[in-house]
Amino acid sequence: MILPQKHIKMSESIFGLSAMILELIDKPTNIDNLWLELQKANIKGDIPGHQTFDNFILCISFLFMIGAICEDKRGRLKLCD
Repeated sequence: MILPQKHIKMSESIFGLSAMILELIDKPTNIDNLWLELQKANIKGDIPGHQTFDNFILCISFLFMIGAICEDKRGRLKLCD
């Protein structure tokens, strides 16, 4: 589930979905807006596969753990420097 495998597509893995989420963070945003942006991108076909909110939260946690995203002073998610 974390890495793509024979039966898990890249877009459905935590590793691949996290990369797609990083592309959506262009300015500080809250988690609700980021989830909506992911859903919009999924509907438009920019992001293949079906993403669940559980996997989305796992991706956010993964991105925090590796230091790719952090919170600003207002509690919004942003890319780390």
